[in-house]
Amino acid sequence: MANSVFPPKENMLEKIFKKRKPIIGVIHSKPLPGAPKYKGEPMDSVYEFAINEAKRFEEGGVDGIIVENGWDIPFAKPEDIGFETVTSMSVMSELVARETSLPIGVNCLANAAFASLTIGKASRSDFIRVNQWCNAYVANEGIIEGRAAQVLRDRARLNADDIAVFADVHVKHGSHSICADRSIGEMTRDAEWFDADVLIATGNRTGDPTQVSEVQNIKESANLPVIIGSGLNIDNCASLMEVADGAIVATSLKKDGVWWNEVDVERVKRLMDIVSNLR
Repeated sequence: MANSVFPPKENMLEKIFKKRKPIIGVIHSKPLPGAPKYKGEPMDSVYEFAINEAKRFEEGGVDGIIVENGWDIPFAKPEDIGFETVTSMSVMSELVARETSLPIGVNCLANAAFASLTIGKASRSDFIRVNQWCNAYVANEGIIEGRAAQVLRDRARLNADDIAVFADVHVKHGSHSICADRSIGEMTRDAEWFDADVLIATGNRTGDPTQVSEVQNIKESANLPVIIGSGLNIDNCASLMEVADGAIVATSLKKDGVWWNEVDVERVKRLMDIVSNLR
């Protein structure tokens, strides 16, 4: 255990998933209204795609699901995300939750922590993912600042303390030059000090493998569960999951390993077979 920077707290990973080393599949939703790639498709078809992805994940044996507006590229900064995105994701997440018995999370991109929280509250979700919880970095979208202080106050105001925060430590898709003088260990302690519940280690971008050394570095500095946030696949699963407490997985579980394809149930089953032997 690392030196504590915060009083010990309940292990939210165990509380939500009720098993060791949970695997969380990601639904990359079709483009939503307001996004450049949305061309007026019926919302029923958008929601149906998300529901079917959830069913494939559940059939394959994952332990949880996270809903993302993955096709809303290029992603807007948090303050520019519209009501149409929040509304669409709220309905989608609620419909997914109705169709599966698995725990559900939300990640409204990019870094829209408060939007994710409101979506999670409306859809009875169990957790949110926040890519930049504290500090700041230069992302594809521009300069992104952590909003932990405000979002935790919003969570209290919404009586949503049951929604856990899964926070990236060294977030992908950006430059960390703003905080380059600080080690990953220090940034890990920052996320813990700003009251995250679960920490996430990632590669450099979606689908890029997370390095075992980075996971170990974060775990050595943290008193919270640490999970993989990108790049887990059949080839590196055993080595990464020996160290990590769980993982969020998307690209490697899609057909042909391409993030925009449908979930491949057989790929999911093969990964879960490996994980089950590590529990």
